Amino acid sequence: MLSNLLHLHNSLDPTTSLLSDALSSSSSSSSSASTPSSLLHSSSIAPLLFFTIASVLSYVTSTRPSLTTTTTTTTNNNNNTTTTNSNNNNPSSDYSVSAFRALSTEHIWSLEAPLRDAHWRSLYGLSYPVFTTVVDKLKPHIALSNLSLPSDYAVAMVLSRLAHGLSAKTLASRYSLDPYLVSKITNMVTRLLATKLYPEFIKIPVGRRRLLETTQAFEELTSLPNMCGAIDTTPVHLRNNPNPNTNPNFYRCRYGYPSLLLQVVSDHKKIFWDVCVKAPGGTDDSTHFRDSLLYHRLTSGDVVWDKVISVRGHHVRPYVVGDWCFPLLPFLLTPFSPSGMGTPAQNLFDGMLMKGRSVVVEAIALLKGRWKILQDLNTGVRHAPQTIVACCVLHNLCQIAREPEPELWKEPDESGPPPRVMDSEKSFYYFGENLRQALADDLHQKLSSR
Repeated sequence: MLSNLLHLHNSLDPTTSLLSDALSSSSSSSSSASTPSSLLHSSSIAPLLFFTIASVLSYVTSTRPSLTTTTTTTTNNNNNTTTTNSNNNNPSSDYSVSAFRALSTEHIWSLEAPLRDAHWRSLYGLSYPVFTTVVDKLKPHIALSNLSLPSDYAVAMVLSRLAHGLSAKTLASRYSLDPYLVSKITNMVTRLLATKLYPEFIKIPVGRRRLLETTQAFEELTSLPNMCGAIDTTPVHLRNNPNPNTNPNFYRCRYGYPSLLLQVVSDHKKIFWDVCVKAPGGTDDSTHFRDSLLYHRLTSGDVVWDKVISVRGHHVRPYVVGDWCFPLLPFLLTPFSPSGMGTPAQNLFDGMLMKGRSVVVEAIALLKGRWKILQDLNTGVRHAPQTIVACCVLHNLCQIAREPEPELWKEPDESGPPPRVMDSEKSFYYFGENLRQALADDLHQKLSSR
């Protein structure tokens, strides 16, 4: 401030100093009276002080708004920083209803379709069009539950859990919800998928058009006629231990961990046309199959396939193929020998049969690769079957829509003894044995003549 005053005075009278002005003013005031006009021409310090004070006040006034602005800007910046930090420290805001609504109604349309669908798959396991299909089909049923959350938001939350294998506790923290509510919503959505959408998307190929397409595709792959599917089982690992009062071997699968046994039948497109989850992991494949609804429908003649061909005098109806852990039946053909110890015709047949069976192996690998919750199921045992079936329904939706296939889930190679022939199945077994040999001989003759 002192330097500013000195600079101001020197600019008014650079030839004098404050000390000389003071002495001159003292002698002049004692000799004569001051008049208004004399003040303008006098060397008195009063005018100088007047202009100095006025200038200082002007300077202070001019600098105050700047300081205020600086303070306001700093405050605003601090507030913005605080808000930003608050948002960064609150990741649940990214999963709020408003954030989801912005993503699904605004941001989603600002992206090109491939980028949009890739982003949606990374979040929910499927593309945006398939997601909207699921929501549209479930929305009327969800509306009946009086759920406080929007239907599409609830479905998205459950799909993210199924796709990434998240626990209810982790998902509750992410969405700022109670874990009990997350479990309740998961159970509701998976139950609807497993009951309301199952009949629409998991069907036995009894229609002539679909049956013809399926058998022709398998014949192109294996050279075996009238094959309409491949069957296999897979254990679904349970994270939570089942009832401790039960025998632990009851749920322990062939790989040594607690599980439920999933049985599926797949067509050539790796689309499931039958799904069954009725037994703990300790159950063998043949027992599980014999207890399934598919077995009872096939043995009772409830399923009628309108496509019968003749091979070496045998009437061959559509059949599925499985490995040696399943029983040999006219509608379920298995290999002659797991070790390749048969005749050339039998070994050739076994190789082609296992080639057809590889389709269901890949379908299961896709299922567990896309819906990672099946790699380590973290729901209760009570709701585990419907969760597994729900994932199978979603798998079919993705396959029908030709969604990109994710990285396959790899399981160890299975092995086991062939099942014993039950008394009630002896006639089926002998008919299946003759049919299998006729197909093997016919296949060997066709391929040898090429």
